Parts: sequence; C-alpha cells; structure tokens
Amino acid sequence: MDEAYNPWSVVNLVFGHLAARGLHPTLGGEDPGAPAAALLRALGIEPSADGDRQVTRDVRQQLADLRTAMFEGD
Repeated sequence: MDEAYNPWSVVNLVFGHLAARGLHPTLGGEDPGAPAAALLRALGIEPSADGDRQVTRDVRQQLADLRTAMFEGD
C-alpha cells in the first residue's frame, strides 16, 4: 500500500517549529506547498490533498462504529 500525506501538513509543522523558536515565517511570493510535496516524494510518500490515508481509514472506522452503536437497536 502506498503512503500518502497532505503537503500542507508539512508546511504547518515546519512553520510551527520555526515560530516556536522565535522565528517569523511568512507565506510570501512562493507557494511552500510545492517544495513540501517534493520533500514528501523524496521520502517515498505521495502528496495528496486527502492527507494521510491511515487517518482517513481510522475516521471512517470510528464513524462506522458510532453508527453501529447508535442504530444497533433499530
């Protein structure tokens, strides 16, 4: 199974890391999503707007479990 991850999550992580160290990253003239996507590809992870497929699977399973619990008596 291929791994996928949202490149904007990487941007958010990096910006948060820099800000926590007193730096002031800004979104300027270039889109940081493209370099973040390139980094993910270099790590063997496919950039995807859908984000991490494992998280998506977990959320779907939680929703299915809730539906079962709520409508079990019906």
